[in-house]
Amino acid sequence: MNIILLGPPGAGKGTQASRLESDRGMVQLSTGDMLRAARKADTPLGAKVAAVMDSGALVSDEIVSALIDDRLAALSAEQGTIFDGYPRTAAQAESLDAILAAHGRKLGRVIELEVNEDALVERIVGRYTCVKCGAGYHDHFKQPAVSGVCDVCGSTEFKRRADDNEETVRTRMAEYRAKTVPILPLYEARGLVVRVDGMADIEQVSTQIAAILNR
Repeated sequence: MNIILLGPPGAGKGTQASRLESDRGMVQLSTGDMLRAARKADTPLGAKVAAVMDSGALVSDEIVSALIDDRLAALSAEQGTIFDGYPRTAAQAESLDAILAAHGRKLGRVIELEVNEDALVERIVGRYTCVKCGAGYHDHFKQPAVSGVCDVCGSTEFKRRADDNEETVRTRMAEYRAKTVPILPLYEARGLVVRVDGMADIEQVSTQIAAILNR
């Protein structure tokens, strides 16, 4: 099974992809991870990625497609894949179809994690982690038992991601609506789209996705 996980930043795509890797042996293909890995790799494609990223320009669809093509070539035919963060545009969706076909694969499902934008902003903006052990907390939903002290390791140092602020989060969501949401009708016409409640807790979302893949 080859699937796409769609949803705005913070919807939980990465968490669910990791669970599918553990539970089903599928392989998460995150374009962000692949770009970072390629940048470190001593290959011609890696050098090209590094040059583009260092210049501050956007990595082209051609380069992203080449990364995905290389990654699929390294997998066995039996391994299912999870596309996370790709495709983002109609052109990328068309390219993905061609790449999958070249490797004897086809798309099985497009799973959209539906969210309430205001609630998602609150979820993202309020999160922070322990500097020492990485344990996650939230201003409203999960505070340490003792204020200012990590439950796991006892550290008193915490940090927040610089981009976990409301303005940045809403900008990224607007970009998702403008560029990625319009590709959904392409997949709906093929009967591939299934939606789940992305605001449910992690276990419930995993259960919904498992039910879809087991059909």
